[in-house]
Amino acid sequence: MAHSAFLRAFGKHWMKPLTLAALIAPFAFIAWQFFQVLSDPLSDAMGTDPVAYIHHFLGDTAIRILLITLAISPIRDITGWAPIALIRRRIGLAAFFYAALHMIAYLWLDKDWNLALLWEDMVLRTYIMLGMAALVLMIPLAVTSNNSMIRRLGRKTWDRLHWLVYPLAILAVAHNLLMVKIIYGDPLIHAIILALLLSWRVARWVIGKVKAPATA
Repeated sequence: MAHSAFLRAFGKHWMKPLTLAALIAPFAFIAWQFFQVLSDPLSDAMGTDPVAYIHHFLGDTAIRILLITLAISPIRDITGWAPIALIRRRIGLAAFFYAALHMIAYLWLDKDWNLALLWEDMVLRTYIMLGMAALVLMIPLAVTSNNSMIRRLGRKTWDRLHWLVYPLAILAVAHNLLMVKIIYGDPLIHAIILALLLSWRVARWVIGKVKAPATA
């Protein structure tokens, strides 16, 4: 009983503000490091290649937050703690925010806002095209991640639209994997986590289909 009371109190009073603080923390950290380098060009806050550091940090942060978004439903179903679903849209918006920053940093720091060079990169490098496709798919999800759009679209249509999170997650992780010549470390971990999360959803769907005739 005490455990349930704590979870109810946490969900009501602390879950949303703590989630917001956790989602802001990576941005605050990279901004602090960026200003360190700006104030002291000899600073090693971002290593020997600050541009690459920023790209990887923002991209990895976006993917990890996206994976957390996909983990909300399994956590809710396994633990039975329904209030955790209330922060899913907030986390999803944060994933879009960091993915957009990742794109902006690439266009700014690598391409100096030259769209022709960006297009050339997309044509020549498959992982760039996959990353751009994932970001494009995130836009309608971010735009409709509010109660007003749920009412306007209807819950059923809204749910179907937000199924885009699955192909965009696959594209994002594939983008991450193809960036490295040898698949290891964080990109491999991201791929394994995504595979487990998608496998869990497929298994739940299959079990639901098997149980449906039995209960009919």
